[in-house]
Amino acid sequence: MSRRCQLTGKKANNAMAVSHSHRRTKKLQEVNLQVKRIWWEGGKRWVKLRISTKAIKTLENKSLEAFAKEAGIDLSRL
Repeated sequence: MSRRCQLTGKKANNAMAVSHSHRRTKKLQEVNLQVKRIWWEGGKRWVKLRISTKAIKTLENKSLEAFAKEAGIDLSRL
C-alpha cells in the first residue's frame, strides 16, 4: 500500500535539506498518515481508513459520505 491519503490523495513531497553551510541534499517530506476507524452512518458500520491528519480535521466539519464522494471512493468496498 502506498503512503497516500485515501480521502485527499496527499502524498510525499520532494524537497531540499539545506545545511548551515548551505549545502543542499534531497529529502522526502512524508505525509502524516494515521490509520483511523470512522463511523459510517450510511452503512451503519465502522470503516478503517489510512488518512492524513488534515483529512481528520476536515472530517470534523464534513460528513464521511460527502468527503468520500468528492474523492471518488466507494465506502462499501472498504
